[in-house]
Amino acid sequence: MARDEDKRNFALRKESGDESSVFSGGTPRQAALKAARRLDPADSESAADRTKIRLREKGTHKIHIYEGWAWEEEAPDDKPDWMPNEITKGNVEKQGVEHLEEI
Repeated sequence: MARDEDKRNFALRKESGDESSVFSGGTPRQAALKAARRLDPADSESAADRTKIRLREKGTHKIHIYEGWAWEEEAPDDKPDWMPNEITKGNVEKQGVEHLEEI
């Protein structure tokens, strides 16, 4: 696991430029996976709608663009007691990187 100083912050950015949430991770993909799990989940991965996720790396002018989707499935049999029976899973595909002129 990445140490705290290895973590980077990524702001979820709308097309309008509004930044609503911040996700942290060692890589942009790790933050994108966290953002994908917040999407409305479908009943299965194949039925999930794909949504564009734009993450601006804090302190830079880079926007990492992903296509993300989420779905619900049963938790594994060896799940801890606190985990619900249905869990949300997510996945992402990198679409590219944009560079902003100004933040």
